[in-house]
Amino acid sequence: MVTSSIQQGWEFRRPTMVMILLNAVATAMMLTGVNVALPDIANDLSVDAKTLSWIPMGYLVASAASVLTFGRLADMYGRKKFYLLGTFGVIISSIMTAFAQDVWQLIAGRVFQGICAGALYSTMFAVLSSVYPESKRGEAIGYSVSAVYLGLALGPFIAGLVIEIVSWRLAFLLHVPLALVVLYIGCVYVKTEWRTDEFGVFDWLGSALYAVGVVSFMLGIASGYSFQSGFMLLLGVLFIYWFVQHEKSYQYPIFDIHMFIKQRVFSMSCLASLLMYTATFSTVVLVSLFLQYLKGISPSQAGLILMIQPTAMACLSPFVGRLSDRIEPRVLASIGMLVTACGLGRLALLDSSSEIPLVVMALFAIGLGFSLFSTPNAHAIMSSSDGNDYGRAASAMSVMRVLGQMMSMGMVAIVFTHILGSQQITIELYDKLNFALGVCFGLGAVLCFGGMFLSLARGRLHER
Repeated sequence: MVTSSIQQGWEFRRPTMVMILLNAVATAMMLTGVNVALPDIANDLSVDAKTLSWIPMGYLVASAASVLTFGRLADMYGRKKFYLLGTFGVIISSIMTAFAQDVWQLIAGRVFQGICAGALYSTMFAVLSSVYPESKRGEAIGYSVSAVYLGLALGPFIAGLVIEIVSWRLAFLLHVPLALVVLYIGCVYVKTEWRTDEFGVFDWLGSALYAVGVVSFMLGIASGYSFQSGFMLLLGVLFIYWFVQHEKSYQYPIFDIHMFIKQRVFSMSCLASLLMYTATFSTVVLVSLFLQYLKGISPSQAGLILMIQPTAMACLSPFVGRLSDRIEPRVLASIGMLVTACGLGRLALLDSSSEIPLVVMALFAIGLGFSLFSTPNAHAIMSSSDGNDYGRAASAMSVMRVLGQMMSMGMVAIVFTHILGSQQITIELYDKLNFALGVCFGLGAVLCFGGMFLSLARGRLHER
């Protein structure tokens, strides 16, 4: 059964929601569980600080480069189909990554994993928006975001345990059982499919221009200070500019530039998301390094502490989702960015003598702020587009999120390269590491303050 309209029957919503929630948990566990494993990976495979940053960043670059392509293809050929294809690809790539024999095989596996995850990121909210009407959409998105945060909470803790007991390799396989269940539910119980009424023609040139531009730009950022990095940055900017000009005139673009220009709520919400994720995504990696290196605690203990932020988000997101159906998203999201900025500012002041409760308080503040931001912002983006564009709207939202995550890790790579260089982190470098962590947290706080004013300027979503 293929449809482009919103399915009202509970028989469609229940298995679809279960499929989305389980995969949201699984994907988030995959994302954060690996971060706790970074120190053990560095020791086992003799990886320097600069190369180590590419383990999370390779995944993010690949996701960012592929998400628009999958969003448009999903609108054309079926959102559920690409959602399940992405799930299958994540399973295969996770197994490949877990058995990598050196760091470059590991990074290559993460790139493949990121491409497959791009199909999930571009379709999750599109599927939900296809099933739930606007009056219920905020609540539905709230539950899905809560599931993401549950996975973010479980990932570091469970990964920390299995790293201590077995190996860091098992951290890449934690989510596979859940992903297998998702495939079963999607193939057996979700009998319908959703796609656009306007089939159109796929924009292969736009897809290629965007992918080359994003990859070149991030390679330039992560390459340090050299002629090569400058050339890659310039190449990235040129290809992205070419992409924007092409999308303006193409009849069936993969990224609707006109919607971005004309829909103020949509564009401001996307930009606010970009800043928020740039400011906050690297927090888990940075706090993990602080706890394991500067405080000397075990991976499982670090994972337990890192659960604070996503646990707060998981508990609060459904409540905030219901609020966003009644209260303007710009109000909730802007308050969230302010609270998050305060939490990041506190982390910027940490040093090796700081007490663990201060870390816990700061992480809780970030979790509270992010829960106030994330669901209302997603609700604003999806509700400012029509049913034919759910895939592209979800892709745009995912692009901003993944680009923000990528830029966050790029910021870390730049700071670490400038302060630590291409050296393994040893006790002699702990003072420099502490300074680098403080710089990254401080930059994040500044970005949140800037994003707060951008969020307030987005305009109204609900009618008076």
